Amino acid sequence: MNVSSVKTMSPTRRLVLLLLVVIISGLSQGLLLPLLTILLEQTGVSSGVNGFNAAAMYIGSFASMFVVERILLALGYKKILILGIAMETVAILLIPVWGNLTFWFILRFIIGFGNSILHYTTQLWILTSAPPERRGRYISYYGMAYGVGFSIGPAGINLLALGSYAPFLTVALFYTVVILLLQRLPDQKVQSEGKESPAQKRYGTAAKIAWFALIPTFLYGYTEAVLNSSFPLYGLRLGLTDTTVSMLLPLVGFGGLILQLPLGMLSDKIGRKPVLLAAAAMGAAAFLAVPFAGSSVWGIGFLLLMAGGMIGSFFSLGLAYAADLLPRELLPSANVIGSILFSIGSVVGPNLGGLGIQYISLSSLFFLLGSVYVLFVLTGLAVRNRKRGEADAGLGQA
Repeated sequence: MNVSSVKTMSPTRRLVLLLLVVIISGLSQGLLLPLLTILLEQTGVSSGVNGFNAAAMYIGSFASMFVVERILLALGYKKILILGIAMETVAILLIPVWGNLTFWFILRFIIGFGNSILHYTTQLWILTSAPPERRGRYISYYGMAYGVGFSIGPAGINLLALGSYAPFLTVALFYTVVILLLQRLPDQKVQSEGKESPAQKRYGTAAKIAWFALIPTFLYGYTEAVLNSSFPLYGLRLGLTDTTVSMLLPLVGFGGLILQLPLGMLSDKIGRKPVLLAAAAMGAAAFLAVPFAGSSVWGIGFLLLMAGGMIGSFFSLGLAYAADLLPRELLPSANVIGSILFSIGSVVGPNLGGLGIQYISLSSLFFLLGSVYVLFVLTGLAVRNRKRGEADAGLGQA
């Protein structure tokens, strides 16, 4: 596959517009996860049920990956982006209408489905457009855009003081503005060139060659979801206020925002794998230390900022690492696999986090987080890098 050329808009302007979509998407996710968790906690819903309901967003994201490639080929970039935003906007507006758990589960599923469409589209465009020697920098722009939105999002919890509808109307307004701006985006298509291998073989080859490079997408999804859905429970049960939780959560995103570009540029120079392993080790240390900070807001804040800085680039660097290993024609398939792994991690995160808090202890939330990154480091030290030539050979055999 290759992206057809579009002469009516410069690549820079198009990139800026797509990054704006990512910012608003991050804002939406950064707000909705902790906001809905807090609202359900206030109604007395158990942490296990709370976590399961939060996972609906990522179940929707997972489901979208089975059809998004075909929808993108049929509609093109502009129409699929507008479709995803419209799905999210309608569902967000309906959330405060009825506080029923089943109703919210369905709406969260729709939000996850639409949000996943946005991310798949923007990620694929950046990966297929970036020159290899600057891929880390380019994909870091995507990560930074998401980090900006995701960091701002939790602050919207404070809008509840204006009424139960205020946070949801605000997000819907932002999305409406984005839809209007997207009208200026040309109808860019993703076109097929030549004869392609069957989808099953393309996915199998991509997974075989780049499996380790795609694990960071799982870890990022797990971390993002467990922090945003379960950390509010952690904070509230420590005795922290809603306002304090809304101030602490953005620190994870701020940390990722600060180090996103530096880590991306460093990975261009010394390689993705060394950067990922070093970041995972330091992120694990920060997560494992959080329970020892007790209820100290400054201590928890510092550790969340450090952890966010280390793991905030995992999704983007993982995809860039996969792009280093695979031929261009396998990148869409690898991107689908990465998005599926992100969704799986995002579904597992809230459930494990909620059940751990309910049946083990509050501290289990961060001990589990730290442990998965330690396991990633140990796995990385045990496997060798695959070369691009091996990927080409695998595709030929497919």
